[in-house]
Amino acid sequence: MNVDVTLRSDTITFLCFPPTQMYRRSDVGDFNPEIFPFEPQQLHSDMDKGDGSIKYILNGEGAGTTFTIDDGTGDIHAIQRLDREVKSQYVLRAQARNRLTDRPLEPESEFIVKIQDINDNEPRFLDGPYQATVPEMSQIGTSVIHLTATDADDPTYGNSARVVYSILEGQPYFSVDAKTGMVRVSLADMDREIRENYTVLIQAKDMGGQLGGLAGTTTVNITLSDINDNPPMFEQRLYQMSVPESAPVGSVVGRVWAKDRDIGVNSEMKYSIIDGDGRDTFDVSTDPSNLFGIITVKKPLDFETKPSYTLKVEGANTQPEAVPRHRGTFKDVTIVHVSVEDVDEPPRFDASSYYVEMREDAVAGAQLRTVSARDPDAANNTVSDPQKNFYIDITSGSLMTVRLLDREEVCWHNITVLAMEMNNPSQISSVSVAVKVLDVNDNLPSLADFSEVYVCENAKAGQLIQTVTAEDADEPQAGHHFTYSLAPEATNNPNFTLRDNQDNTAWILTRRGGWSQSEQSLYYLPIVISDGEQPVQSSTSTLTVRVCSCDHKGSVMTCNAEAYSLPASLSRGALIAILCCIFVLLVMILLMLSLRTHRKKPFLCDEEENVHENIVRYDDEGGGEEDTEAFDIAAMWNPREAHHHVGKMRQDMLPEIESLSRYVPQACVMGGGDSSVHGYVLAKLLEADFDPCAPPYDSLQTYAYEGECSVAESLSSLQSGTSNADHEYDYLNDWGPRFKKLADMYGVLETNSPPLW
Repeated sequence: MNVDVTLRSDTITFLCFPPTQMYRRSDVGDFNPEIFPFEPQQLHSDMDKGDGSIKYILNGEGAGTTFTIDDGTGDIHAIQRLDREVKSQYVLRAQARNRLTDRPLEPESEFIVKIQDINDNEPRFLDGPYQATVPEMSQIGTSVIHLTATDADDPTYGNSARVVYSILEGQPYFSVDAKTGMVRVSLADMDREIRENYTVLIQAKDMGGQLGGLAGTTTVNITLSDINDNPPMFEQRLYQMSVPESAPVGSVVGRVWAKDRDIGVNSEMKYSIIDGDGRDTFDVSTDPSNLFGIITVKKPLDFETKPSYTLKVEGANTQPEAVPRHRGTFKDVTIVHVSVEDVDEPPRFDASSYYVEMREDAVAGAQLRTVSARDPDAANNTVSDPQKNFYIDITSGSLMTVRLLDREEVCWHNITVLAMEMNNPSQISSVSVAVKVLDVNDNLPSLADFSEVYVCENAKAGQLIQTVTAEDADEPQAGHHFTYSLAPEATNNPNFTLRDNQDNTAWILTRRGGWSQSEQSLYYLPIVISDGEQPVQSSTSTLTVRVCSCDHKGSVMTCNAEAYSLPASLSRGALIAILCCIFVLLVMILLMLSLRTHRKKPFLCDEEENVHENIVRYDDEGGGEEDTEAFDIAAMWNPREAHHHVGKMRQDMLPEIESLSRYVPQACVMGGGDSSVHGYVLAKLLEADFDPCAPPYDSLQTYAYEGECSVAESLSSLQSGTSNADHEYDYLNDWGPRFKKLADMYGVLETNSPPLW
């Protein structure tokens, strides 16, 4: 027979059960992959009479290794943990044989055991981490990248493989579609020139995102690509240039530059002369880098006819505008004033213009090159340099520096070299020399944009708190290559560590958890930043880390502005040990003082002590628990106010006897107060006698009165201060059980009795 079995991590079920001699128990046993064996699944033959003469045998896939059978009862057990992702089904064969002769009693029966899936595999991003690019200034909802997480669990069974996506880091800049995994822009007008790179952490959780589902994460590094969203701007609003009248057509007069914050093709420029009296005399073209405008002579010049020209030059982007026009036009204009120099058989230079490259670390007096002019007569050279950075030898024509150059201040120098005859200064010629200052690694790198970050009090060890970047005024040809490390004094600090990402960024990570503002709210982390150019420049920047209280999403709620630092010579552990010792000493001192003062003290006060009265409360007979209005002390103070309440039900109760010495005036003991109290008691007695609602039994109402009228006399301690003698209260034991409590409190204790405290 063929039997189809489906086995889950917690149950085993026979899906198909043909009518043959062998059968399975009707109960479905529970199975836990961590606990073996599970409740057996039984095979039974109709020929089995229960006398042990039949033996069951199990063969096939996993028989003996994964599954076993009790040869006497036919119970099938799993002896090894099952994993559907490793093997989804097993084919087993069972047969009943005679135990004595080993002869088969019926043909083999085949079982197909199918393993049902449980949620034991988390979703995985197979291609992570991911790199993505999206244009800057993209609108909300722009697609960035589509992520797909795979789950090895069975997608056809339950929600084990139903994946839901969410974003853990990267808000509010980006979002992810919970169903499709599509990462989209969620913040409009993100500017590359402000921030170019973003790191987004995406989570994929199975079970449809429900509680108990397994999750996997991946990182998406998103870079904003440049668009043409910044207009160009000329470095100068007025350029002063000069050109000799003998300059041939095509001669370079000077150069202009409209800088653009964009990069690549979006920074390429196109220059044109849009106005001015020299539109027909001069021309402007773009250099091979498409960044600079070169002004050249278009027609021959004549000093006597026109000694100067004014040009209005426009610089515009070659790429179309990527943002609306109302944000500004993507072009700029400048004024160029060109002076034409008079020439009377001037000397002739061997070149129409010169291009010189000079390192910015050249010492003052370094020679750039030799500018030579041919003239039958001896010539005298001079240089026109408004910034006074260069000078020229008047005889040799050697062009040299006057002072140190700084590429970060001026990277190009447009100078004019003049050559004139020594005997006739009017015979003069000029040539333009464009000096390009080459970059030298002479600037220290430093942290960019920020010097203070925060760490949440609930941050755990290994958590990323900040990605730091560096900036350097130098511009190496191969680009910047920064390296980061902690300063030697902070290398082994127990709080933070630094990880160099080898991409000009570094991560600041926590080394521990358990942050507390009250313990320390500020930490200072020195970071050493080195560039990759020769000579290597490095600097140390201090990053301030502030401990803040954050919510469960990591958003800052409060930060403590005051820093707290432990003394350098005393660790936190030493302070705790000292505090513990002080606490133990205080406890021992208090214990010793308590033992020394643990002795019997008299209950009566000396005359130096405060005078007070002890009220002793004890029980007495009364009218029962029902009598709650049998006694009114206010009426005893003023019997005239006592009046009968007609028709009021009387309730008898057990009165609570208190000392009345503080309430009853001393006049009663002299006879003046007896009539008031006596009259009040008689009034109460008369009221009880004529009350039709009174119960048909006597009600005993006891009114205790202390003073000279009492057999016990006065028990008050108010007058005890008049005598320095100790009081003896042993006579209280002779007054009966009503004064037993007072006798126990004020009587003399035995010498061998234990202390009170």
